[in-house]
Amino acid sequence: MILHRAGFMLFLLGIATAAVAQQQAPPAPPTIASVVDREISAIEKRLVDLAEAMPEEKFNFTPASLDIKGSDFKGVRTFAEQLKHVAAANYTFWGALTGDKPPGAKGPGGIEEMKTKAEIVKLLKDSYAVGHRAAATLTAENILEQVPIGQGQAPRLYLATYGAAQGLDHYGQLVEYLRMNGIIPPASRQ
Repeated sequence: MILHRAGFMLFLLGIATAAVAQQQAPPAPPTIASVVDREISAIEKRLVDLAEAMPEEKFNFTPASLDIKGSDFKGVRTFAEQLKHVAAANYTFWGALTGDKPPGAKGPGGIEEMKTKAEIVKLLKDSYAVGHRAAATLTAENILEQVPIGQGQAPRLYLATYGAAQGLDHYGQLVEYLRMNGIIPPASRQ
């Protein structure tokens, strides 16, 4: 029994020593890559949580179906189309930095063919994995390097950060889609 208590006391002493050492060691300074990666993680969590909160039977919802007097929602994207658009844009911006290509735009397995909640959530998560890889490529030396995208070029830092920022526009729209269906967005539940 005494040996058992002595061992336990040594265990607690080891934890206390590690905690003190952790408090004394300054944290590693942030890097450009880590700051951008944190930004990507923040919007990723919000959008993936929204996607997972919407029931699959509501993935084709648009506000047009509510027929709100005086509104003009004709032709707006469905909830699923909004998520697929975000994922495709993520692949466009971040894939320019990593070389990752989205699943084919048309045909079997392509983004346009994805219909189920599971397929679309996986696509969204995969697109954010590309974002994390893109962030990891950023250094102080290369952030202003011009990278080909579409018919032009853009600085690496712009592509990495705009990929995160554009998701915020759609996040706001998707929050409203959830609320119109009586669902409190996950970030508002706290």
